[in-house]
This record gives sequence, structure tokens and C-alpha cells, in this order.
Amino acid sequence: MESFVTRTLTINGQTIRTAVRAGKPHLTPLLVCNGIGASLELVLPFAKALDPDQGVIAFDVPGVGGSSTPWLPYSFSSLAKLVTRMLDYLDVGQVNVIGLSWGGFLAQTFAHEYPGRCKKLILAATSAGLVSVMPSLKVLSLMASPRRYTDPTHGARIAPDIYGGEFRRNPELAAAHAEKMQSTGGLGYYYQMAAVYLWTSIHWLYTLKQPTLVLAGSDDPIIPLVNMQTLANLIPNARLHVVNDGHLFLLTQRETLAPLIMSFLSEATQEQSCVGAAEPAGLCAL
Repeated sequence: MESFVTRTLTINGQTIRTAVRAGKPHLTPLLVCNGIGASLELVLPFAKALDPDQGVIAFDVPGVGGSSTPWLPYSFSSLAKLVTRMLDYLDVGQVNVIGLSWGGFLAQTFAHEYPGRCKKLILAATSAGLVSVMPSLKVLSLMASPRRYTDPTHGARIAPDIYGGEFRRNPELAAAHAEKMQSTGGLGYYYQMAAVYLWTSIHWLYTLKQPTLVLAGSDDPIIPLVNMQTLANLIPNARLHVVNDGHLFLLTQRETLAPLIMSFLSEATQEQSCVGAAEPAGLCAL
């Protein structure tokens, strides 16, 4: 299939940088919601590890990477609305959604507020927000600033403490990641931090009807494992898969996780399994 095509879209005066790989028509496109402060370059290696027939849509949130910084902070609800308009612009109706870390908050919000646009949900190294078990004060202090994206030396030094897993064992990995993830940082990062303030999904997780795959790292300093267990317990149609790695397992374990994710995406949903059945409309809806 085609490689990724990068485009900058203008939506309501906001420029959004996207990277899109067209997939086979019978496969629902996968929308990737990225972690805090990270441009779409972070998730492209993971996306490229997926089946080449799988369509993928990645993007930079406002104020990050190649997307413009808005005048005012935004909420996850307003950002989810922006995502729907981006999909409209790309002429994409329904998507599967994967959210990594901060992007998991956006993915949950999108699935909750636009259920008809979200077929399946994958939550990786994320939580229910405000009421979750927090990381240590050391980790919180290291994440309070976008310096790890603007200073590669600093980013490599703190990577074992904030990412855990393979980053504890492989200094070369930490250095390479820090060098690749350089960005302008700044106001966009603080807008992302502000969106997290007081946000939680804990009171509506039970309403999510999408089949959901919850991916957790066993050694994740940012998102303690108990948070992922909570998501899996409260989302009705969810399953938990624990990866023996840290926060960025989607990057470090991508070759192992890609087949697992493709298998999940290819499973027939309740709606699909009812196609052709002699049942009244609505009984098979997700």
C-alpha cells in the first residue's frame, strides 16, 4: 500500500499537520492520538509496523509539531470536535482509535462523545484522569516542563526515570529517542497540561460500548499499572494486556504488539456478527 502522505489542513483557522496512509477499503482506518508534547514522528514507527494494508491517520494536536498554536487553551471535548472535523475533511467516517498516554484521554473523550465515529478503542499507557493513582512526585516534576523535547541531553538523562522499562536497560535507546523527539515545546505543551486539569472519565467509562483493548506496561512510572486495570474493569467490553516494559512499549515493543493489535481490529464486532441475522434492527448495535 501507499506510504504516509503528510498534509497540513486548515480547519476553522487552525492548521493541523496530518500523516495519512491509505489502506484497503475493507479495513476501518486507525486514528492515532499521541502522547503529550510529542509530534506524530513518535508514533510513525509503530504505525509502520502494522499491516501495510491498514489505513492510518496520525496528527499533531494544536500547538505541537507542525500544527499551529491556538490563542486560548482547549478542552478534550473541543479537541474531540476538532478531530471529527479533521476526519470530515479527510472524507473518513468511522475509525478505530488508539490513544497513547495523554492521547488516551482524547481517545476516551472521542469514543464517549462521538460513539458513531469510533468503532473500536485501544488505550495504551493511559488512565481515567484526575481520580487515578498518580506517579511519584519526582516523575511529576520531570514532566512539568517540556525541556525533554527541547534539550536532548536532558531528555536522555531523565528517560529511564520517566519511561521505565527498556529505557532503564538501554542508554542508547534513551539517547536516540531524545534526539529524535526534539520539538519547539513551549505554549502548546502547557495547553496540553491544562486540558488534563480536572478531566476524568471515571463517571462515564461504563457507557463506552466499543470493544476496547487496554494495553499496560508492567514498569510504567507515568501510569502505574493499577490505572489500566481500573479502565479494563470499568469499560464493559474491555480486555487487559500487560506488556513487560515501560511507558513507551508501543514504540519499544511495536513488532510484538502490531500483530496483537491487528488481530483485535480484525475481530468481528457484535454488530458485524449480526449481519444477515433475522433480528430486529437495533438489537445488534454496539
